[in-house]
Amino acid sequence: MTHSSPTDPNQAHSVGQPEEQLSSESLVPPEEQLTAPPTPADTPETVTQPATEVSASLWLVVAKNRRVNRDWEALLLRAPENARRCYEDLCNAPMVRRPKRVFPLKGKVYKGAWEYEVTSSERVFYVPDEENRKVLVYYAGTHPKSAPTPP
Repeated sequence: MTHSSPTDPNQAHSVGQPEEQLSSESLVPPEEQLTAPPTPADTPETVTQPATEVSASLWLVVAKNRRVNRDWEALLLRAPENARRCYEDLCNAPMVRRPKRVFPLKGKVYKGAWEYEVTSSERVFYVPDEENRKVLVYYAGTHPKSAPTPP
């Protein structure tokens, strides 16, 4: 009976290993994992769990630095439902166009950058990395007069 159980822990380890590799090896300082929005069922203790439980089919969403993550958290407070929808879209399908809501930016300077209209006055600018399945959020906040340039 104990001889059959070693395969189970190995399987559990191999299942958990890609998640750890995706979240830790994909982050390049000063990047940090974007704070996940709370769901109605979340308690203060479980608010950050959705962001750390990244499966192989989802994209890792990271903030360029702490300032961007703080701006994102402020956006979560101002427009929680819209920010939650934005986060889910970035995790599941960051490169899917949604008319007047999600679209790639035009011009050489903005090559590879996308804009997400969270509300009429709030924007998230990001660069999806298809190869690593990582989304780098480099701006979150009020609509700037001109789009910020990607890193």
